[in-house]
Amino acid sequence: MSRWRPPAEKSTALVTREGHTRLKAELDELWRVKRPEVVKALAAAAAEGDRSENAEYTYRKKQLGEIDRRVRYLSRRLQQLRVVDTLPTDREAVFFGAWVTLENVADGDCVRYRIVGPDETDARRGFISIDSPLARAMLKKRIDDEFEATLPGGHARYAIVAVDYGDGA
Repeated sequence: MSRWRPPAEKSTALVTREGHTRLKAELDELWRVKRPEVVKALAAAAAEGDRSENAEYTYRKKQLGEIDRRVRYLSRRLQQLRVVDTLPTDREAVFFGAWVTLENVADGDCVRYRIVGPDETDARRGFISIDSPLARAMLKKRIDDEFEATLPGGHARYAIVAVDYGDGA
């Protein structure tokens, strides 16, 4: 099996202040806490002898590789990211960092999303990437505008009900 992997698609290098803080904390946790624990466990497993049949050694080597891969990624990515912590002048239009309430025109269901950088997406919290088809379709739209988005489940039509930047304005 080849180790070659196709390069990942370029993603937008934007992040919110909260997302940047979270990514830095993850890097610090991996480097200062988890990696030393895994190295210590790996050394203990290696001391047990025959490494070819040592499941603990194999597991820890794999775990160390995963941690190192994530550390490399985060170290490079944090240098590339631009933190966006300013508010747009037009707060009724959809831009990066906005909380947007959408109404599905077909069935009237409402959903709320926040447009964030690709490194901080979280479906459970309603954070969607600025690179997603839904976010791309709603950028620069205003309250009461309708738009269509091509999603994995097919075409959907939405109306923008509310736009909020969490600034209390």
